[in-house]
Amino acid sequence: MDHYDGETNDYRQQEDDWDRDLLLDPAWEKQQRKTFTAWCNSHLRKAGTQIENIEEDFRDGLKLMLLLEVISGERLAKPERGKMRVHKISNVNKALNFITRKGVKLVSIGAEEIVDGNAKMTLGMIWTIILRFAIQDISVEETSAKEGLLLWCQRKTAPYKNVNIQNFHISWKDGLGFCALIHRHRPELIDYSKLRKDDPMTNLNTAFDVAERYLDIPRMLDAEDIVSTLRPDEKAVMTYVSCYYHAFSGKQKAETAANRICKVLAVNQDNEKLMEDYERLASDLLEWIRRTIPWLENRATENTMAAMQQKLEDFRDYRRMHKPPKVQEKCQLEINFNTLQTKLRLSNRPAFMPSEGKMVSDISNAWSGLEGAEKGYEEWLLNEIRRLERLDHLAGKFRQKATIHEGWTTGKEDMLQQKDFETASLSEIKALLKKHEAFESDLAAHQDRVEQIAAIAQELNELDYYDSPRVNARCQHICDLWDTLGALTQKRNEALQRTEKLLETIDQLYLEFAKRAAPFNNWMEGAMEDLQDTFIVHTIEEIQGLTAAHEQFKATLPEADKERQAILGIHNEISKIVQTYHVNMAGSNPYTTITPQTINAKWEKVRQLVPQRDQALVEEHTRQQDNERLRKQFAGQANVIGPWIQTKMEEIGRISIEMHGTLETQLTQLRQYEKNIINYKPKIDQLEGDHQLIQEALIFDNKHTNYTMEHIRVGWEQLLTTIARTINEIENQILTRDAKGISQEQMNEFRASFNHFDRDHSGTLGAEEFKACLISLGFDMANDSQKRTGMMDADDFKTCLISMGYNLSEAEFARIMSIVDPNRLGVVTFQAFIDFMSREAADTDTADQVMASFKVLAGDKNYILADELRRELPPDQAEYCIARMAPYTGRDAVPGALDYMSFSTALYGESDL
Repeated sequence: MDHYDGETNDYRQQEDDWDRDLLLDPAWEKQQRKTFTAWCNSHLRKAGTQIENIEEDFRDGLKLMLLLEVISGERLAKPERGKMRVHKISNVNKALNFITRKGVKLVSIGAEEIVDGNAKMTLGMIWTIILRFAIQDISVEETSAKEGLLLWCQRKTAPYKNVNIQNFHISWKDGLGFCALIHRHRPELIDYSKLRKDDPMTNLNTAFDVAERYLDIPRMLDAEDIVSTLRPDEKAVMTYVSCYYHAFSGKQKAETAANRICKVLAVNQDNEKLMEDYERLASDLLEWIRRTIPWLENRATENTMAAMQQKLEDFRDYRRMHKPPKVQEKCQLEINFNTLQTKLRLSNRPAFMPSEGKMVSDISNAWSGLEGAEKGYEEWLLNEIRRLERLDHLAGKFRQKATIHEGWTTGKEDMLQQKDFETASLSEIKALLKKHEAFESDLAAHQDRVEQIAAIAQELNELDYYDSPRVNARCQHICDLWDTLGALTQKRNEALQRTEKLLETIDQLYLEFAKRAAPFNNWMEGAMEDLQDTFIVHTIEEIQGLTAAHEQFKATLPEADKERQAILGIHNEISKIVQTYHVNMAGSNPYTTITPQTINAKWEKVRQLVPQRDQALVEEHTRQQDNERLRKQFAGQANVIGPWIQTKMEEIGRISIEMHGTLETQLTQLRQYEKNIINYKPKIDQLEGDHQLIQEALIFDNKHTNYTMEHIRVGWEQLLTTIARTINEIENQILTRDAKGISQEQMNEFRASFNHFDRDHSGTLGAEEFKACLISLGFDMANDSQKRTGMMDADDFKTCLISMGYNLSEAEFARIMSIVDPNRLGVVTFQAFIDFMSREAADTDTADQVMASFKVLAGDKNYILADELRRELPPDQAEYCIARMAPYTGRDAVPGALDYMSFSTALYGESDL
């Protein structure tokens, strides 16, 4: 009672002082009589009675007590049924005492005046009742009673032209205010566009008739009284308008309920779109990986260097143009997944479980398979290029040696099959025998070349040379011919041995010439072969070695020239003997086919090949110097870029664990880092260009740096992924902080505790560090079974919660574990623990709240109709609900009834929504 005396008793000072002079105005008194009578009857009808004369019918106090019981919902003291004045005064006093107990201060109103039928006192009493029970409880935007009712009228009529509600008298004279209130809540009842401000009678009668017929608001005013009165009675108008407020208050509750549903549905629709985007991006990425891996696993080799280098170029295009966008897609997919899970957690929704085979772990496994195939494919390409390079070199060497040998063997078979010794003289036989011995020496000298040819052919077969059949056939022909020459040589030797006794004379000088000329000729042929031999080197040291060997060879040329002069001297001596002694020499030297002209021609050829060899070595030395320059150029950039990437990785790691400013400041700093990193991309591209030049030059190693292009690529991709993930983590922390109401100081406290025990600034805690951190936060770590993993298992988490004041049953703890450990790993991460603690204190929507909101829209029915949803909700969300709500099957179901209860439950549980 004191509460009302302090506040409600004084809620309208001007209403406490009943203006007795104004009540003498006949027009106002008439309006109040009609309005108050109608208002009283609107409540008395609920009790099956009414009044006709307001000052007469309340005199005995019976209907006055009944009116108070109806409007308050409470029982008053038992009334007196006697007819005497004392009985009537007693009843009126009971009513007035009840009003007083409700916190209303009655000024100058006594029971005797009511019993005597005093019109002024009776109207004043009824107005006090109306003010207390119909107007006082109205509250709009922190205003109440009269001001609240006036503010409500202003808010509802604000969109309507020609309506300006400033009071409860002249603002309502044109009737447009009443019509605007009805049209705002029930637009189908009044065509507001046809109303005119200059026709107040029509406007007022329209509003009064519609209110009485469709809104169950009795006609408390007469249009003629309002129009004809200069200033309509404020209390009468306020009483009538309050009936509009109470009639439409249910509508306002429906709007609130609709807003809540719209909010919940909007969150659900956004989450569904994120889920669909994740599924689509995951499918596209997995499909690309599925198509790419077979290409990378294809080991079908090519037969030429050009074809294999084209494959290497295709792989380089894949690494530079095709894969980088997919790396970004994979990173964005992980970011979207983390953001979606954060939003679901913040909106009290269950965690998102992607379709089978599309989990983040599945994508990571597929990506690992791709990178494994990629690494193996590049190694295979380089090995194949080396193999083909080796094969081309061996095949060229085989053809060169085979051509030289085949040139040497030409005619040898026919020569060995000659029967010239049968008709030869003794000297000729001797010559033929010596000649054959020289041939055998020559044949033996060519044995090494035949073995080299066979060895090269064998190596080509082992390296799977594509033209091996032709090589084998040619090698087989050479070996067969060699065997034939060996057999023929043996046969001719035996024949000559048989006739050796008949051949006694032989020209020693010819023999000596032949013996010395043959090895010298072989030396020259070997020298020519070596000088024309192709070479392949990969380093400047190798070419320097070849140059040194060539210089050593040139140093032997003076001694070789002396040998040539000596051999030519023997031939000159033979010619001198022939001329001196007139020896009959038919034909050339019988012991050899080598002539001085042959020796001189081959010697001249050797002299011509030496400068050519010099030039080839110089050119190769220049090429190796260029290659060395490319190596140093690449190494110079790589040795800068590699440490730069590592430094940026460490700086990003420090930002993520150090507390410098707010989360927004950290986010701004990280985004600036991201911009600086992206601006560094041209240097990576420049390094890629140098790497391409190195590969085109077939440079396979680089002693000037430990960084390969693949190291730089992987480091660059990891840097981009790390900065993107770190930015996403900070954004999610901001989402959690703002959604859960965690202050910046709290976030700093959590991070400070973590950083204090992160001794090595690695961004993680070891087992002992984690244990010390928990103890510093007030956790009971006496349980030695605590796992040293940087996380809490289920039992330790339960103990922690109990130590913080939670009284947990097994069922309640199981519920909490399902929230913080949805994957049932048996551990609780720090982030999950913070999410749980902040979530417990947050005000989030629940299934029961959404269900209650739907029940308001449905008018307390257990089902809702499509038309009701379309009327109360925006079109897109109304159709969203209609499409997903199951038909209602209860006993009170009607055609088209929808089950909003199961729909509300599904929004917060496992469902297909």
